[in-house]
Amino acid sequence: QPPAFGFLFDIDGVLVRGSQVIPAARDAFRALSDGGGRLRVPVVFLTNAGNCLRKAKAEELSRALGLQVSPEQVILSHSPLRLFSEFHPKCVLVAGQGPVEENARNLGFKNVVTIEALRKAFPLLDMVDQSRRPKELPPPTTDFPTIEGVILFGEPVRWETSLQLIIDVLLSNGNPGAELEDIPYPHLPVLACNMDLLWMAEAKMPRFGHGTFLLCLENIYKKVTGRELKYEALIGKPSTVTYRYAEYLIKQQAEKQGWKSPIRRLYAIGDNPMSDIYGANLYNSYLKSAQQNQVQAGLRRSPLAASAQSKDQPEQREDCNISMESCESILVCTGVYRHNAEAPGNTEECVTETVFHGHRDFGFDPSLVEASYVVQDVNDAVQLAFKKENWS
Repeated sequence: QPPAFGFLFDIDGVLVRGSQVIPAARDAFRALSDGGGRLRVPVVFLTNAGNCLRKAKAEELSRALGLQVSPEQVILSHSPLRLFSEFHPKCVLVAGQGPVEENARNLGFKNVVTIEALRKAFPLLDMVDQSRRPKELPPPTTDFPTIEGVILFGEPVRWETSLQLIIDVLLSNGNPGAELEDIPYPHLPVLACNMDLLWMAEAKMPRFGHGTFLLCLENIYKKVTGRELKYEALIGKPSTVTYRYAEYLIKQQAEKQGWKSPIRRLYAIGDNPMSDIYGANLYNSYLKSAQQNQVQAGLRRSPLAASAQSKDQPEQREDCNISMESCESILVCTGVYRHNAEAPGNTEECVTETVFHGHRDFGFDPSLVEASYVVQDVNDAVQLAFKKENWS
């Protein structure tokens, strides 16, 4: 019987803690695999990590789980940027760590400038670390390209350098060597990947994520200019575009395996209520809304509805290819989530009693951080889904 469901697995705090594999992860993937090490159900690894290549992450997962994971099964926080083709020809500043330039080019960006290249061209901009300040006044840079956008891949290593240079680029309209009289607003397009405030590694307490860096950048920009930093796009969990991309890859896997039955249901397993659970629930709401639009569109196209519909009324725009029914969220207790950190029941209490770890641009709806199910670990999550699907 071909599967009618698929899994979206978070990685950090669900399958691994830093470099250490969580034992339940290997149990889960033994249950998901056949005797030859092939997955019996479509699986996508959906992580907000982004400081590596998809191929490297796939190899890391293959070693950790004891089965072959392909790059096409991995979605990093920045993977959906390949859909933003209107920015690919522009000259963009990229920030983060790891192979940021290679990642950008693999995603389709043609003209890439790194923070290090910008710092080298304008050494007078990076002034916090006194040991890195130039001893003599360097000659002015004259042939540096105008930057047309900023791509934030993930948390950088030297936060003070990246914060300073990104602000310089935004205040100078992409010409950090120039002196402008007025601060441009709206500023250059900013696209940010991975909004996680915290993430779980080997340490007992959560560590700062890229969301913490974004929080610093937003507050510095507002303090300096008096205006809000605006994002052209926020990518990675919990954004809907990331889950749509995951659904696309799940369906591709099913087709490649020759499974004729359409994939109807997704189970999203994570440890972070503010990204994994919020994102899955938000996508589930999107799917329900899209289904409702399809039903309404079908009624409008029926002969009875057509006769009653005004001729000049525009047809409601809907996605006619919505076949997914649901995306259920399963929260595990092996990472960021703590048993005693439950969200209160209504929004007013949330404002006063709960610390909101989500991004500024995502409003806090208590229902979106409440998981469909809470289990101990990822193996329990897989067994729960099997039971719901009556899958042996």
